[in-house]
Amino acid sequence: MDYLNNKFDIIVVGAGHAGCEAAISAARLGCKVLLCTLNVDNIALMPCNPAIGGPAKSTLVREIDALGGVMGEVADATYIQMKMLNSSKGPAVRALRAQSDKKEYMAYMRNIIENTDNIYLKQCCITELLVKDNQIYGAVDEFGIEYTARAVVLTTGTSLEGKIWVGLRSYSAGRLGEKAAIGLSQSLNKLGIQTKKLKTGTPSRVDKRTIDYSKMTIQPGDAELNFYSFKPNRPIRKQFPCYLTRTNEKTHEIIRANLDKSPMFQGLIHGVGPRYCPSIEDKIVRFAENPSHHIFIEPEGLGTYEVYIQGFSSSLPADVQIQMLRTLPGLEKAHVIKPAYAVEYDYVPAVQTTHSLMSKKIKGLFLGGQINGTSGYEEAAAQGLIAGINAVNYLNNSEMLELSRSSSYIGTLIDDLVTKDIEDPYRMLTSRSEYRLLLRQDNADARLTDIGYKIGLIDDVQYKIFTDKQEAIQKEQQRLMKTKISATDEVNTILAKYGENIERGIKLGELLKRPNIDYKILKELDSTTKELDVPKDVYEQVEILIKYDGYLKRQEYQVEIGSKLEKYRIPDDIDYTKIDHISSETKDKLAKIRPKTLAQASRIGGVKPADISILMVMLDRHTVARIK
Repeated sequence: MDYLNNKFDIIVVGAGHAGCEAAISAARLGCKVLLCTLNVDNIALMPCNPAIGGPAKSTLVREIDALGGVMGEVADATYIQMKMLNSSKGPAVRALRAQSDKKEYMAYMRNIIENTDNIYLKQCCITELLVKDNQIYGAVDEFGIEYTARAVVLTTGTSLEGKIWVGLRSYSAGRLGEKAAIGLSQSLNKLGIQTKKLKTGTPSRVDKRTIDYSKMTIQPGDAELNFYSFKPNRPIRKQFPCYLTRTNEKTHEIIRANLDKSPMFQGLIHGVGPRYCPSIEDKIVRFAENPSHHIFIEPEGLGTYEVYIQGFSSSLPADVQIQMLRTLPGLEKAHVIKPAYAVEYDYVPAVQTTHSLMSKKIKGLFLGGQINGTSGYEEAAAQGLIAGINAVNYLNNSEMLELSRSSSYIGTLIDDLVTKDIEDPYRMLTSRSEYRLLLRQDNADARLTDIGYKIGLIDDVQYKIFTDKQEAIQKEQQRLMKTKISATDEVNTILAKYGENIERGIKLGELLKRPNIDYKILKELDSTTKELDVPKDVYEQVEILIKYDGYLKRQEYQVEIGSKLEKYRIPDDIDYTKIDHISSETKDKLAKIRPKTLAQASRIGGVKPADISILMVMLDRHTVARIK
């Protein structure tokens, strides 16, 4: 009954996507968690896009699920549209995207939290951290109430000293209709933790009853459904369409004529905005040669008339926004429910944390999500899960979970954050991974379920489902590479439909390697393949493993080569100032980030290959222990 005295194992500050994953994972691992949020009615809120997934992000969601997180499960339970993007392209860039029912998503996540033992939910604003001898021991809320804990996870999103801008007017808020978190930044600064400013934004919400959808292009969901979670029994729900419209010269004229009313263009916003998701006024200026831009019309849920205008975020005045919107085909009579706005907020550059997401300065203090300089629900949830797991590991004096770049997009995301000076909100992209052919959304379970099981977040039932699937994949792959099909007239008649033929007998696996042949065609050709009725998630893996075998082996070799630098461990107490032949700037960067291995050092911006060679010689000369 320690909660009666405000004593907990872990305090999680913020109940967005990062905070939910952190709290649930820590509680399921046996710790008593105080989950603090500014508003208990906004748990797992989607303040921007009412959607989960998309390029690279879908891989993060499936990795979260494979490790035992909950985002994939919640997205599967509350979708109103499922769509596989880039389905005609290779498996490395295919991406599942779920249009979510915003309120249902929040309700489902809150239900998980309220039915998870060990989570104590509280509406309050944490304003101060309690630290002694560089060790966290609790936090204080706005009312002066103290809560003690040996670990604290900060997942504050955009609330930290948040300021909203609509035109040249601004007010304190983390999101529209919600107060900002005031005081915690000052507490962090007093503890020697640096904070900086970032900026993001969101579009207007429009009443769907005032939209003429006949002037837009319909964007339906997929007939053949895919899901995020590897758990069975995913719900089959009715799907609803999104729509596509475009800006035009009239839209652009209104924007250009009102740039003097933009806080961003007037220099009033000091935070850097997201490079890959710019405001509409930023697009018009940066891409002046483009005559129009795609705008997607997306429902926010089944129980609301609110519609999200994707691609039309802005910080221009509310009256100008209305003028702009009404130039778009289908939105000529649009009624705006909520205006677009920009929000400027504090974040903590993640070079101040380790790969475990624990602060380098304060033991027991973990940070996850937008506070680390990222953008996106999926990036936040991934960090929250790792921070929650490692907060538990810290309390148990266990080895920290630090995923490698070659194991996951999560590992890539965190490595980028803690080894590079991020100047704009970080978004996960497939191009950020050098191993993206190995790190696909479809094989996240094969890569990470063993880890989730060892941690204790994957139960025996789910693990049995996983091992049975891997066994089935291996068995079917071996069968196809052994089974031979003859060059009969019947076989060639079928193959001719797909622009193929065979002159002699061929193994099914070899035939599957051809670009025009997929597993479904093998069912037409071979009665045994048809009768086996192999599940879709199994035969898709078999097809990828056989069809891309050469490419996969080549990338596995790249991983092997890259891992050599990982074996050179850099001592924690190394004094970079005493190393000759390395520039002062490089020494400062190495001292600031303090990489653990030469591989990590090589990824620091500004560190040159010559610097790595010097470090390698130094480590060899002093016979520093290598990782075996």
